[in-house]
Amino acid sequence: MGYIKTYLLLSVLTFLFIFVGFAIAGESGALIAFVIAFMMNIFAYWNSDKIILKMYKAKQIDTNKNQKLYQNIKKLVEYAQLPLPKLYIIDNPQPNAFATGRNPENGAVAITTGLLNMLNEDEVLAVVAHELAHIKNRDTLIMTITATLAGAISMLANFAFFFGGNRGRGGHPIVMILVAIIAPLAAMLVQMAISRRREYAADYIGAKICKNPLALASALDKISSGASRIDNMDAENNPSTAHLFIINPLHARAVDSLFSTHPNAQNRIQALREMVLNEKN
Repeated sequence: MGYIKTYLLLSVLTFLFIFVGFAIAGESGALIAFVIAFMMNIFAYWNSDKIILKMYKAKQIDTNKNQKLYQNIKKLVEYAQLPLPKLYIIDNPQPNAFATGRNPENGAVAITTGLLNMLNEDEVLAVVAHELAHIKNRDTLIMTITATLAGAISMLANFAFFFGGNRGRGGHPIVMILVAIIAPLAAMLVQMAISRRREYAADYIGAKICKNPLALASALDKISSGASRIDNMDAENNPSTAHLFIINPLHARAVDSLFSTHPNAQNRIQALREMVLNEKN
């Protein structure tokens, strides 16, 4: 997905935030919402990575205990021509991973203990390569700001539903109910549109970085299977961050439809296998 289209979608999220503010308190509410959205974007630019890592209780990797993994990741980073990101481990049985950070110089990659336990070495490195591709593509800032705005829209819409809107200036309870339903749904759809295409691109570039598309395909298969069976309660409690992960951490059984946070895993696996076949021909 091109950057122009991505920024247009982010503008839509900002507009939704302002619209909900208008529904709650008229023009003054819209102005306040605009200021809040502007400040949130600035705050998210500098702090969203720290918030998300703290949310998932991520701890920086112990390079002594994980020396071989650390050295292999350094090789991937050098090949990708990136600064070495900070590496984190999340104590969670669900196999999964995500990248964050406002730019490549401040990138971070987090992997779960479940990922390390269920995947072999080549598969783990392929997953890290996928996350490095997100950093290289500068997806991480867009995706973290999207998560911040989408979550804020949902909270503001819930406020409109429970506390009512601008009744003194024409607000109506039915309007508030519609705002509470439509605004979060629209935010979710924009969030999905941003993230879905970026996963395919990160798969392709990640496979190039690790030089092993089939290892990434195998990793996606194992992660998808594990994520469908094993709970990730931090993600369940913060669903607006689900699109950051390599595979949907929620139990929605993602499929290629309008309402999936990720492309279907089998479609991604097939694309990687076709990549191998095309390289051979």
